[in-house]
Amino acid sequence: MARATAQEEKLFVWEGTDAAGKKTRGEIRAVSELAAKSALRQKGVRVRKLQAVKMRRGRVQEKDIALFTRQLATMMKAGVPLLQAFDIAIRGTSNPALARLLNEIRSDIAQGNSLAQAFAKHPLYFDRLFVALVAAGEHAGILDDLLDRIATYQEKIIAIKGKIKSALFYPAAVVVVAFIVISILMIFVIPQFKEIFSSFGADLPAPTLLVISISEFFVAWWWAIFGTLIAAVVAFVLTHRKSQTFRDRVDRLLLKLPVVGVILQKAAIARWARTLATMFAAGVPLNEALVSVADAAGNAVYRDATEQIRTQVTQGVALTVAMIDAGVFPAMVPQMVSIGEESGQLDDMLNKIAEYYEREVDDAVASLSQLLEPVIMVFLGVVVGGIVVSMYLPIFKLGQVVG
Repeated sequence: MARATAQEEKLFVWEGTDAAGKKTRGEIRAVSELAAKSALRQKGVRVRKLQAVKMRRGRVQEKDIALFTRQLATMMKAGVPLLQAFDIAIRGTSNPALARLLNEIRSDIAQGNSLAQAFAKHPLYFDRLFVALVAAGEHAGILDDLLDRIATYQEKIIAIKGKIKSALFYPAAVVVVAFIVISILMIFVIPQFKEIFSSFGADLPAPTLLVISISEFFVAWWWAIFGTLIAAVVAFVLTHRKSQTFRDRVDRLLLKLPVVGVILQKAAIARWARTLATMFAAGVPLNEALVSVADAAGNAVYRDATEQIRTQVTQGVALTVAMIDAGVFPAMVPQMVSIGEESGQLDDMLNKIAEYYEREVDDAVASLSQLLEPVIMVFLGVVVGGIVVSMYLPIFKLGQVVG
């Protein structure tokens, strides 16, 4: 089950009848049509129609799901009936796509399906972790508490993703803008200076000749330069979207990058600990919880490590020992997990680990921003300033000769 994520999953829309003979429909993610039918049979569904469709999130984003979960938890704690809570959420949202999604879920619940079953029919928006926690809450009669935990978990995960994106976006945006500015100088500005210098009748300084040569290359091959860059970006995005193997390689490479790799590692550990804490607090058995943790790890290295840990735990190895054997956690993490296991407060200890590493990510992102600002300014100053000075050197030389 855990190994299924190593292959590319597809989205299937299905129609059929449940164990009671009632017509039902929904969505399921699986690596193949055969796997989808097998998973539905295990749920007691007799499939009449199964069709692969493109996996699209539409306009429903993670923050929309998190806000809905928080609203649902609040209303259920206040004693609002489930269907009425959905009606309030549907009327209260300004997102038509979210309203349609909630309306479909409400219809399934009104037909007698459980909340977890209704959520499970929309795997693009409610993953296995979400569904498992809701099912555990329904079974234990603490759905409002579990929804509150899910909402907190989602908010924390969205926050840490936002910090990672902000850490990567700033330098990437500056590099793109710098490339565009330099390209404009090379293609439009430098040729004007070249025409002026051609009338001097004197030898140009070496820096000026170098810049002019680069400008001539840009002017002659600008279509190839921009075409290659655009093609490379498109190829990367498409390959990353379609190939699980490629995504795994990118994940492993990112962890090896200086500075950024450390931030990504800390973020992965925070997500790992937060997910396992949430599952464990919900009463989900450790072996099953680790399946969801592997899916939610957010990085191939920690996904594979979690699957290794799960295999060892299934064989009777202690969680702490399995984590040490995985070799991807700092020494502090298994030590704190060991204390949590011995004290019977593993979920609390995992939450403390998650909070610690979330703070570490905050500090690392702040430090990265402070480090990058002067580096980027120096880079732009040297490159752009060097081009400008190179273009004015002949003018300065001519002024000295005239003087």
